[in-house]
Amino acid sequence: MAEIKKSGIITICGRPNVGKSTLTNALVGEKVAIVTNKPQTTRNRICGVRTRGESQFVFVDTPGLHKARTRLGDYMVNVVKESVADVDAVMLLVEPIPNVGGPEEQLIARMKKLSCPAVLVINKVDTLDKKEKLLEVIQTYEQVHQFQAVVPISAKTGEGVDELLDVLESYLPQGPQLFPEDMTSDQPERQMMAEILREKLLLCLDKEIPHGTAVEITRFAERDDEVVEVEATIYCEKNSHKGIIIGKGGSMLKKVSTLARQDMERFMGTKVYLQTWVKVKENWRDNPAAIQNFGYKGDKA
Repeated sequence: MAEIKKSGIITICGRPNVGKSTLTNALVGEKVAIVTNKPQTTRNRICGVRTRGESQFVFVDTPGLHKARTRLGDYMVNVVKESVADVDAVMLLVEPIPNVGGPEEQLIARMKKLSCPAVLVINKVDTLDKKEKLLEVIQTYEQVHQFQAVVPISAKTGEGVDELLDVLESYLPQGPQLFPEDMTSDQPERQMMAEILREKLLLCLDKEIPHGTAVEITRFAERDDEVVEVEATIYCEKNSHKGIIIGKGGSMLKKVSTLARQDMERFMGTKVYLQTWVKVKENWRDNPAAIQNFGYKGDKA
């Protein structure tokens, strides 16, 4: 392994559902952040680590900047704003639409104050029927901010991801290795198990119900036969939601748990024995103690 000579922290920011977690996983080379097609999937700041040659990148995946409606929403917005500070570069991830919206304007204003290198990353270029539309998007954004670089990509297909890494490498300062070379995330395994289960709730449930869920891992232990035992409690905000999460004869909870267990086994590289329960904790998203208890600490990112 080459000696690390450059290392740095790079934040990925943007509006909800623009593809930040998909891009984080593509840049790291494996799944470190949960991904769904629902906004506000990411609640916490997640670090993905990529060691390439003599460089180590630390990517900070953040929640989408949105209008907060709960205390949890306030926390998520605060995470975004703080994650743009004290970093070596910022990527503003946008869709290929020639319009600068409110969330983008707020993030650009933050970047201007901090004066750190900013890269405009135009995602979902695989959805464009005419590539000339890219020029329109670039010109629109160049009118509001002078980005150091503009890179069109598709986080989903991987198009442009290597070129983006090359661009970002030029902004890494001289510095030592920040994480062990085989490490891809700063998330503890226990937290990753909770996030995987929450991802499956978001994928399987409709409307507001999955956004009102939280997952607590109450047991995480490795047996002598290398099977990992995971016990998890899913919290929701209403009794009616509890019935929907469990499903008729337990069918929905079984489906969610099976999908989660399969992903947990891929992540851990071993068999996982998963047990899940569902409990009601009314209005937990507006309860500071509950928010903190579920791992959203509210400390500076």
